[in-house]
Amino acid sequence: MTVTERAFQIWPVLALCASKRLLLTYDELSRLIGVPPPGLGQLLVPIQAYCVLHERPALTSIVVKGNTGIPGAGFTAAENVPMAQARVYNFDWSNISPSPKDFANAL
Repeated sequence: MTVTERAFQIWPVLALCASKRLLLTYDELSRLIGVPPPGLGQLLVPIQAYCVLHERPALTSIVVKGNTGIPGAGFTAAENVPMAQARVYNFDWSNISPSPKDFANAL
C-alpha cells in the first residue's frame, strides 16, 4: 500500500476526531490503522500537504505526542498549534474526501 493510499485511510479517522473535537495520539492512531508510531509521520505528510495546498485548516494538528497536545516534529503547517487545532474543530470536514491521487498531487 502506498503512502497516499494510507493517507486516504487516515483522513476519515482524523475528520471524525475533528468533528468530535478530539485529539488523537500517535499511539491511538497506530492502533487504529495498524502502523507502528514511528511510521505515522510519513503517512501524515500527504494530508498536511493537501491541507496547505487547498488552504484548509491543518487537520494533522490534532495528532499529538502522548498527553502533550502537541504534534510531532514533522508538523509544519502552523506555528500556533492551539489556534490551528481550534480551526480544525470549527471546520466542516463532512463534505471533503480527497483521493489518493489528490494526496499525491499535493506532495
